[in-house]
Amino acid sequence: MAASFKNLIGGKWQEADGGATFDDINPAVNDDVIGRFPLSSPDDVDSAVGAARKAFAGWSRMPAPQRGEVLKRIGDILTERKDEIAFEMTREMGKPHFETRGDVQEAIDTAYYAASETRRMFGHTVPSELPNKFNMSIRRPIGVVGVITAWNFPVAVPTWKMFPAIACGNTVVFKPSEDAPHSGTLLVQALMDAGLPDGVVNLVHGAGKVGAALVSHPDVNAVSFTGSTETGAKIAKVCGGMHKRVSLEMGGKNPMIVMDDADLDLVLEGILWGAFGTTGQRCTATSRLIVHEKVHDKLVDMVCDAASRLKLGYGNDEGIDVGPVINPAAIDKVMGYIDIGKEEGATLRLGGERATGGSLDNGFFLKPTVFTNVTRHMRIAREEIFGPVLSVLKVDSYEQAVSVANDVQYGLSSSIYTNDVTLAFRAMHDIEAGITYVNGPTIGAEAHMPFGGVKQTGNGHREGGWEVFDFYTETKTIYVDYSGKLQKAQIDNT
Repeated sequence: MAASFKNLIGGKWQEADGGATFDDINPAVNDDVIGRFPLSSPDDVDSAVGAARKAFAGWSRMPAPQRGEVLKRIGDILTERKDEIAFEMTREMGKPHFETRGDVQEAIDTAYYAASETRRMFGHTVPSELPNKFNMSIRRPIGVVGVITAWNFPVAVPTWKMFPAIACGNTVVFKPSEDAPHSGTLLVQALMDAGLPDGVVNLVHGAGKVGAALVSHPDVNAVSFTGSTETGAKIAKVCGGMHKRVSLEMGGKNPMIVMDDADLDLVLEGILWGAFGTTGQRCTATSRLIVHEKVHDKLVDMVCDAASRLKLGYGNDEGIDVGPVINPAAIDKVMGYIDIGKEEGATLRLGGERATGGSLDNGFFLKPTVFTNVTRHMRIAREEIFGPVLSVLKVDSYEQAVSVANDVQYGLSSSIYTNDVTLAFRAMHDIEAGITYVNGPTIGAEAHMPFGGVKQTGNGHREGGWEVFDFYTETKTIYVDYSGKLQKAQIDNT
């Protein structure tokens, strides 16, 4: 019988209001039911927000370095449980164990980084324009933060949001993806075991109506969302109407430019990791390969040969390179785009079908897929597929490569492979993206660097690094006049 799990509200584990549940299924081994989770309602959200609001007063008054000590303990516990959490994450969402270990490590890095930043919550002091007057600014927490995350990085991405939020003195209501509820539960359990006070982080499981209730709740002061561009647009509309702060991390259609002087062996390693790591289910996945015509044919042959030898299977088994896609809807979506690519006239060079045989029959597996003869106007070159599908476009110059790279609605990550330092530095400025890698694939964010995109990938905020702390704080300006008389700024300064 499958284990049963609960929401965490105000430090207490409890069932959903009404008792409804849903099952969490292993996408690689479909008869493995990981657990039964609460199918929560807006009433559960309201309770969680109330608990977060109650906890805010005490948590926000705690000296920031003391909050940092709690985050340090969280990092220590995640370090101790790294293999355990990674195993369960692979079981739940499919990517191989070596990838999920990296997911947990990113959470560990984020915990330690956020802990250190609690001693660096800088304000500013500046000269006043008037005598005997002191000017400064400080940073204050916002309040209750709603955190809604996707399933593909079910530990790392929630920590990008929650750890800076609580470091700044906010409290959180966390809604993980219904495709990765167990990972969210294990993460929150680690927070509680580290001594995080009751109500500072609350966990509410469920489907879309839970997220909608969280976004629209009047006592939620800020929302941080990772997911599709379509859902992000709806969230932005609600938050805009309610005048609440919102950070959106959405889709990508990330290009890798390969110039004719590139090291093709290095490029190949980058393509295999960038396009087929996490089965292509990353917002930063390398989904467009833009190749100079002089090396196009050779590189395509290398990619197809190497990708055909990647080993698919359950990611907790030894030697697995690529896991399953997350669910049947993902199978349908990716296969639909493969059909679109064929109809648009692209050449299917590799894959394009479900992977079957043996244990693969019991999971949601797709063969790594490569399309050539792709043009910039095809849908497979413009729309996010979120699967192991690589579209290859041929160009004749750096200028054409950049034009193709920029000709989409997204702008998250990008990459260029070249040994020409001039082109490398030009690309840093020319490519319209929040991230550019030189001689590396489009994936591989580091916890202490800003992460985010432009155009329809995001709304201007960044996760990770020092910039995320600006999102989770308000700047308060303070004037201290010790002149002993009324001074009128601008009026007395003329």
